[in-house]
Amino acid sequence: MPDLKPLSRESITRALEKAERYRLLNEPAEAESICLDVLGIDPDNQEALVTMLLASTDQLDEELSEGVRKADQALARLRDPYARAYYAGIILERKAKAQLKRGRAESGYAAYDSMREAMSCYEKAEALRPAGNDDALLRWNTCVRILERHPQLRPAPSEPVELPLE
Repeated sequence: MPDLKPLSRESITRALEKAERYRLLNEPAEAESICLDVLGIDPDNQEALVTMLLASTDQLDEELSEGVRKADQALARLRDPYARAYYAGIILERKAKAQLKRGRAESGYAAYDSMREAMSCYEKAEALRPAGNDDALLRWNTCVRILERHPQLRPAPSEPVELPLE
């Protein structure tokens, strides 16, 4: 296997612009690859970590567990408490959407739990947000609207429910 070629420090800004462009073009694996290159020379680059986290969550429909794992790893390296709370909410909200799309018998319960956890993270972010930044409120409101539009998103019953065999 050939070795990876390291980027120059001077190329970080351009590389991160390309990563964002790939995300917008719905090419999250390419964006993730660029972020790995940037983090290879600047392991604490916060912008690369956020873009990596978002690119990982862009892929949750294909690889839910692995995508959440990668996103959580990037999240753990974010320094800003507001960013950690906000992006934890993003991960959980996108996880809920991926669970909902799976359409399995109990996916509505799992998606509901993930959505409510996301809303809790957004509440934490709201308390930490800088003046003029209502992003956490916007995400909270989106979660509420998703719950309203999808009645199958509800808490699991407190007693086990037997599913029909047919």
